[in-house]
Amino acid sequence: MELPIPPESPCGEVPTIELQNISKRFGNTQVLNQVDLAVYPGEAVAIIGPSGTGKSTILRIAAGLLAPDAGDIYIQGQRRIGLIEDATDPVSIGMVFQQAALFDSLTVEENVGFLLYQHSNLSAREIHDLVEDALDMVGLPGIGDRYPAELSGGMRKRVSFARAVIANPRNPKDRPSLLLFDEPTAGLDPIASTVIEDLIRSIHQSRGCSAYAIVTHQDSTIRRTADRVVFLHQGKLQWMGPVGEIDTTPNPFVRQFFSAQVEGPIHIVQ
Repeated sequence: MELPIPPESPCGEVPTIELQNISKRFGNTQVLNQVDLAVYPGEAVAIIGPSGTGKSTILRIAAGLLAPDAGDIYIQGQRRIGLIEDATDPVSIGMVFQQAALFDSLTVEENVGFLLYQHSNLSAREIHDLVEDALDMVGLPGIGDRYPAELSGGMRKRVSFARAVIANPRNPKDRPSLLLFDEPTAGLDPIASTVIEDLIRSIHQSRGCSAYAIVTHQDSTIRRTADRVVFLHQGKLQWMGPVGEIDTTPNPFVRQFFSAQVEGPIHIVQ
């Protein structure tokens, strides 16, 4: 079996985020077991594997929303102490949740501009203009006065993207250097999924986001949004490599996952 080998640091760059020996247990279940993972500037990394293997847990730990039981997290080489509210990371990290996580009682404009309304000295007019720009970027101009219940699932996903990338222009550090996507195309039809996949790449290329990591099960999303793939199973990294090698690697976990075969090292819980 191929062992997961971390990529070499491009040009000696410090990882945007590096997880070292991360472990996490919920009750009697060991969800993560000494996981090492680094995402470098400019990278697009897909974290894949069967359901219930700790993929979303890794994202929440990376975002500073969940503390590991053991291990260290480094943001641009600086060790994080505690959760995100305990200290300020040297760069901003944004997260797009699987269910969009919008506030139902707020308009789209209030959702997208929420952090700016709460934590900036920008005027309402300035925030409105920034929200309009973010909504236009995700292909949803002029919907700021609507409520989440009035939107389709794909539209809510795009609104959550706009919220993740909006930043205070007076504080460049607010613009996320790392975006974390948790199942961004789950539950969407193939056309809506393509729109989201194209949007993820567009944000990466045009909005100054240095890197992103995406958790997904969908074959098209893996192939269209990732440059490097990390395969997680039973709390451990079982394989990593360029997206172009997922069809040629002999790794049994990857082979079973992409062929959808019942027989193999991945045991289906019924």
